[in-house]
Amino acid sequence: MAGRLGSYDVMSPLNPTEEQTNISSNPTREEGDTEEKEHQAKEVAKDAKDTDQKDSSSESSSVRLKKELGFMEGVGVIIGCVIGSGIFVSPKGVLQYSGSVGMSLMVWAASGVLSMLGALSFTELGTMIPESGGMYSYIHRAFGPVPAFLYMWVTNLTRSSAGTAVIAITFAQYLLQLVIPNCEDVPVLAARVLAAALICFLTWVNCVNVRWVTKMQNVFTVTKVGALLVIILAGLWELAQGHVGHYASPWTGTRWEMAAIATAFYQSLFSYTGWDYLNLVTEELKNPNRNLPLAVIVSTTMVTVVYTLANVAYFAVLTPAEMLSSEAVVMTFGARVLGILAFSMPVFVMLSTFGSTHASVFTQSRLIFVGARRGHFPGALGLVSTTNYTPVPAVIFSGLTILAMLLVPDVSHLINYTAFSATAMQFACVLALFWFRYKHPEWPRPFKVWLAVPLLFAGVQIFLLTVPLVLAPLEVAGAVGVILAGLPVYYIAIYRQDLARLFSSSLDNLTLLCQKLFLCVPEEKAE
Repeated sequence: MAGRLGSYDVMSPLNPTEEQTNISSNPTREEGDTEEKEHQAKEVAKDAKDTDQKDSSSESSSVRLKKELGFMEGVGVIIGCVIGSGIFVSPKGVLQYSGSVGMSLMVWAASGVLSMLGALSFTELGTMIPESGGMYSYIHRAFGPVPAFLYMWVTNLTRSSAGTAVIAITFAQYLLQLVIPNCEDVPVLAARVLAAALICFLTWVNCVNVRWVTKMQNVFTVTKVGALLVIILAGLWELAQGHVGHYASPWTGTRWEMAAIATAFYQSLFSYTGWDYLNLVTEELKNPNRNLPLAVIVSTTMVTVVYTLANVAYFAVLTPAEMLSSEAVVMTFGARVLGILAFSMPVFVMLSTFGSTHASVFTQSRLIFVGARRGHFPGALGLVSTTNYTPVPAVIFSGLTILAMLLVPDVSHLINYTAFSATAMQFACVLALFWFRYKHPEWPRPFKVWLAVPLLFAGVQIFLLTVPLVLAPLEVAGAVGVILAGLPVYYIAIYRQDLARLFSSSLDNLTLLCQKLFLCVPEEKAE
């Protein structure tokens, strides 16, 4: 309202000015009286202009998260989150369950199209509900606080933190392989200590300056795409030299069982994880009605094309048997084609995992911040730095949860338990889209997707949810158990206010400590 009132105040001097014009045209008024009124009108206009400038300055300096992300930064966030270590190691798993070159490439391309369908559906939600938090905000609006809290529980305390920890460990392992080239087995403790150092550094960067975050993300986005382009060009060169024997019978060995196809999709979709992460920071995106759809379409298209062509390149150089026997497909590929430049492959993986870890820390902290805003996390996590305009406590808490996952002996096992729940949450958001269209057709939708898009996406999600129920009921039970473990927490900490008051004094002290330690205050609401 401050900005609007300011604009009205600027217009208010027009009335005295018009009156002054009418007066000057009246020959019965004295000239001195006319000059005095002109002077008064100019003073009023000057005061109004100064007031408007003060209002604008006050609005721009208010303590809340700033809109620092443009179109390029939006593309960088999505690509930065999506392209991690998956494309360098997942081709083996996709081939194993798809059974053939042709089916493998089809799974990679179809997974990209599926990701785009989901991203477009979420774009309608993001422009209709321009709040940070992504799926958490949409589920909360549609189905209430309990499902939203369970999403927050699974995402922040397990899946997102565990996934980021795995990527950070991958970065550390490749770095240690470069430093200790003759070491066959990278020391586990050394890798985890180095991963912890990386997480601490990125947490600090995210606390200090959002612009540093976006600039770094842009750099690593270009680096990731450049690394994959090297792989693609090397593979296309091999094809141009006539090495097409691996494509002679592309469908030989294809596994047509529904279970195998579903598992192959799960392997591929893991590499596409992150297409919805820009919705987590919608409030920091400039002109989201334009930049959110454009960033989603450009980034998901680019990732799909690059991933598919990268696999085309892999198969141009390696036989299916060689890919299945390789521990790291990209390393085998580099040793075969790049010669003395093969050392660049682990460097590419390091840069990719560094950027992916960086993007995950940034987006996860915003989800925690929004959760604190709605009362699902302690209020201290909803504070904003008065100097850097960053949610410092939320960023630090995000870093701590990731560090905690480094203490788990087998982090990837925890990810397997939460993969089913992540698919279920995505399906819940599509249901929310249908619910909003039915219940609130009057809500403005700056970007409205064709109905067939969410319907098709929902159909594939049902398929991906049904197959594990039949083939891996124990893993599904474990995933459901992880979700339900959040119910007692919600009951004690949120639903039972009488019990929650027992912790209020400690939480108030925590808020006061964070305010003093990090120079943070509660977010000022935009009027």
